[in-house]
Amino acid sequence: MITLRQLLKEGEKRLQEKGIENSTMEARYLLEYICGFNWAQYLLQADTEADPQEERRFREAVERRCTHYPLQYILGTAGFMGLEFMVNEAVLIPRMDTEVLVETVLEKANISGGRLLDMCTGSGCIAVSLMAHGDYSQGIGVDISEDALDVARMNGIFNMRHWKKDGRQKEDLTWVHSNLFENVEGEFDVIVSNPPYIPAQVIETLMPEVRDYEPRLALEGADEGLEFYKKITEEAVNRLKPEGWLFYEIGCEQGEAVSQILKDHGFRDIHTVRDLAGLDRVVYGRR
Repeated sequence: MITLRQLLKEGEKRLQEKGIENSTMEARYLLEYICGFNWAQYLLQADTEADPQEERRFREAVERRCTHYPLQYILGTAGFMGLEFMVNEAVLIPRMDTEVLVETVLEKANISGGRLLDMCTGSGCIAVSLMAHGDYSQGIGVDISEDALDVARMNGIFNMRHWKKDGRQKEDLTWVHSNLFENVEGEFDVIVSNPPYIPAQVIETLMPEVRDYEPRLALEGADEGLEFYKKITEEAVNRLKPEGWLFYEIGCEQGEAVSQILKDHGFRDIHTVRDLAGLDRVVYGRR
């Protein structure tokens, strides 16, 4: 017999042995997920005997995490901008750094009735969050990966109660399979993108959770990570309405280069925004 408390402690120790940061919290998240209860419910039954099936599944989940397989992929969800998003190996895991991008768009270009495009949408967390927290009339998420778009579609449905408001219909958030703008129609008030921007040689230095498990298609950018900024900006000039806005998430050393790309294509009011760590994280400009 093993109690839930003993099982949790065993998981914490195992994760710590394998160098998993925040092993205490991660073991707790895994136990809550496997047993289907919250922390308050755990405290009420911590000294009761663990269900044998849940015990087995918890140990399996802990061992999987010990390989540095991302916690969010095990749980199947990740939090972002106060919402919950489904995730799997087809998409990047939403991160707090990207919340800076969404917050900047909402601060600078929350255009009532505007048309929004999220290029390289991945899980759809940016498009869904902007529709949920913003006043746009229509949002479109675009990705080259059909597997990623399957996840984005699920997230659009899963979060529909948050973004389907103010007279919007379910058709006002759509997803397009496209190589950048190839299958995209019309003009937009706002284009936002968190494109692949990590140079190949840098990817090999990343933590194993990212390097070994997150989709390389969504991480790697050629030309020192600037490939997609150049391609998207070149086409965005023709896809933005007059006075339209272009927003990018960037790598912390790319602020000057991406700002210059926008300048070279005639954008104005170009600014760089830093994240909570004081690192350059967003570049934006206006047509």
